[in-house]
Amino acid sequence: MNESGALLEILRANLLSPIPLAFALGIVARLLKSEFSLPKDIYAGLGVYLLFALGLKGGVELASAPLGVIVVPALVTLGLGLVRPLTSYGVLRSVGRMGVADSAGIAAHYGSVSAVTFIAALAFTDGVGAPAEGFMPTLLAILEVPGIAVALMIGAVRLGGDRPTGDVLHEVLTGRTLILLGGGLLVGALSDPGAWEQVKPFYDGAIFKGALVLFLLEMGVVAGERLGDLRETGAFLLAFGIVMAILHGALGVVVGTMAGLSPGGATVLASMAASASYIAAPPAVRMTLPEANPTLSLTASLAITFPFNIVAGIPLYYAMATWMAG
Repeated sequence: MNESGALLEILRANLLSPIPLAFALGIVARLLKSEFSLPKDIYAGLGVYLLFALGLKGGVELASAPLGVIVVPALVTLGLGLVRPLTSYGVLRSVGRMGVADSAGIAAHYGSVSAVTFIAALAFTDGVGAPAEGFMPTLLAILEVPGIAVALMIGAVRLGGDRPTGDVLHEVLTGRTLILLGGGLLVGALSDPGAWEQVKPFYDGAIFKGALVLFLLEMGVVAGERLGDLRETGAFLLAFGIVMAILHGALGVVVGTMAGLSPGGATVLASMAASASYIAAPPAVRMTLPEANPTLSLTASLAITFPFNIVAGIPLYYAMATWMAG
């Protein structure tokens, strides 16, 4: 099978897996004006479970991974966290002609990470037989904060206001995502291997993937509610949400492969780099840049970039990573 045929096969397998199909079902349900929606407590509980499970599994793997193996991937991940908001802000200002507040607000979302995209990328690489390195949740935590901080500081400086940057960083560092991931990493790293084996079936395998399918079903409903905003944001934001995902994803593949990650690991790093936050970034942006229009950033991250990555982006980054690996 040639390279184009292999890519089509990967794309077909991804589209016909329960994860994107459940997401598509959620979108269709909203377009049909169905009243379906998961109860908020269940939706929130699934999010807590998925993030904590990721942290636990990453911590267990981290405890057995040599420090020398993690250092270089961690450094390139930090570099990605600094580059992504800068490139996003530059494109929004120079090409999109957007104001400082809106450009910085959107850049903060594209400097942060979608944990759900990360989880979907892990599930994809496992499904194609190319599992990522176990310390990937550590890289997610490293990538989460710098992008938000850089974009918000750009906005604060350019607007000339006295913004509580320290308060914003505190909120990001103590937010649900980092507490669950970072705390899970610590718990997993400190856990006795025998004790981990007793709870592993609950946090790994079929239960984890089943919870992810339910979570993506509700995410489809949420994304479907935002599709109408595309009429207001225009073609530029649509192009931005897709093109920046591909560019940042390709950059993630390149630096991840150069850092020694496997094709699966480079795919997951690329998927993180290509993603945009719709959980950690919004409250930080509201607090620091109240002038920014949240519809623009949420529409771009949730209704454009997130579906693109789930449907086509992740298999595309995997094809890039396998090609680079030879």
